[in-house]
Amino acid sequence: MKLASRSLYRAGLFVMLAAAVFTFGCKKPPKAQPPETKPQPPAAASPTVTLQASPSTINKGDSATLTWNSTDATQLNIDQGVGAVTAQGSTKVTPSDSTTYTITATGPGGSTSATASVTVNAPKIETPPPQVDLNELFLKEVRDAYFDYDKADLRPDARAAITKTADFLKNYPQIKVRIEGHCDERGSTEYNLGLGDRRANAVKQFLVSLGISADRMDVVSFGKEKPFCTESNEACWSQNRRGHFVKAN
Repeated sequence: MKLASRSLYRAGLFVMLAAAVFTFGCKKPPKAQPPETKPQPPAAASPTVTLQASPSTINKGDSATLTWNSTDATQLNIDQGVGAVTAQGSTKVTPSDSTTYTITATGPGGSTSATASVTVNAPKIETPPPQVDLNELFLKEVRDAYFDYDKADLRPDARAAITKTADFLKNYPQIKVRIEGHCDERGSTEYNLGLGDRRANAVKQFLVSLGISADRMDVVSFGKEKPFCTESNEACWSQNRRGHFVKAN
C-alpha cells in the first residue's frame, strides 16, 4: 500500500511539473518598449538688421545720421570707427570722403549685415578770374563814332558804335573817358574847333541817354589839329571826322 501511494504521488508530481513547463514554455515573452525621446528645443531665430544714412549726400565738413534697427541679435557693430551699438539707435558721422558703413548683427541664430553709403561732394575749387588788362580791353572794345562832312549828327553806324562802347563802360564802371572831337582839314581852324566840340558833345549826350554817368566823361575839341590820316582825299578825310575815345584813368 505504501509503495502504491508513493508511485501515485510521484506520477502526480510529474504531471504537474510537465504542465508547468508546457505553460511557461508556450507563453510569448513581452515586447521591449522603445526608449523615450525628449523633444528638441526650437532652433534660434536668425538675426535681422537694417541701416540707413540721412542725408545720403553731404558737402565736405557736414554730417549725416546713421539709423539702424535689429531683431534677435545680441551683438551689433558698425565699422569705420563707429564701434559697438545697441539693438536700435542712431549716430552722427562726418566722413571726409565718400564712405560705405557696414553694420554686423550677431545672435544665437547666426549673423547678418547691412550697409549704407554717404557720398561726400568734393569742394568746389574757386578759380580766380584772369587778370584783365583794361588798357588792352579798352582798345579792343571801345568804338569811335564817325561823322559826315560838316555834320555833328549821329549816323546809324555811329549810334551802333557808341552803344557798344556804352556796354563796355557799364561792365567797367571804374573807367572814365575823354571824348575828343576831330575834323578833316577843310575849313578854318576856328570853325573846326567848334565843329569838333559839337561832335564830342553829341557822343557824350548819347552815352548819357544809354545810362552812362556824365561825370565819367569829359570832352575836348582838337578840330583839324590832330588828324589820324594826312592824305588829302575823301578816304582819308572820312577817318578824321570822328568822336574819339581815350581812357582817362
